[in-house]
Amino acid sequence: MRMFNRKVSFQKHDPLDDGLSDAIAAEKNEEDAFTLVDPSGEELSKKWDSIVKDAKKDPNWFSFSKD
Repeated sequence: MRMFNRKVSFQKHDPLDDGLSDAIAAEKNEEDAFTLVDPSGEELSKKWDSIVKDAKKDPNWFSFSKD
């Protein structure tokens, strides 16, 4: 004799969905949205070279090493 005739099932849980997926999707579609990109070594080197050049223009600039 069977007492329960109903089959209980649950929706699969998405471990990455913490309730913010709609908000994140909307944010990605905004006009001023930004994306993070991994720059190449050359791009990174150029960026830091320009930063160092600007920093050396500062009258308070100093260096621990004298090459």
